[in-house]
Amino acid sequence: MKDFSNASFPPEVISVMEVALDAAVASLPEPVHSSHVQIIAEAILRAAHGGERDPAVLQRLALLELQLTQR
Repeated sequence: MKDFSNASFPPEVISVMEVALDAAVASLPEPVHSSHVQIIAEAILRAAHGGERDPAVLQRLALLELQLTQR
C-alpha cells in the first residue's frame, strides 16, 4: 500500500470518495470485516490519487480489488 498520510484532496474529491466508500461497504454482506473496509478504502484512495472522480467507477474498482485480494 502506498503511504497516503501526506496525500491531499480537495473537498469535492473527498465527497466523491466518501460516496464510493459508503456504496461499496453497503453492498457487502454482513458482517463486514474491518479488513475489507481497509482494502476498499485503499483502492479508492489509489484510484482517486490517479485522477478518477466518478464514484461509481471508484466503487467498482474497489470491489474488484477486494475480490482479487480475497483469492
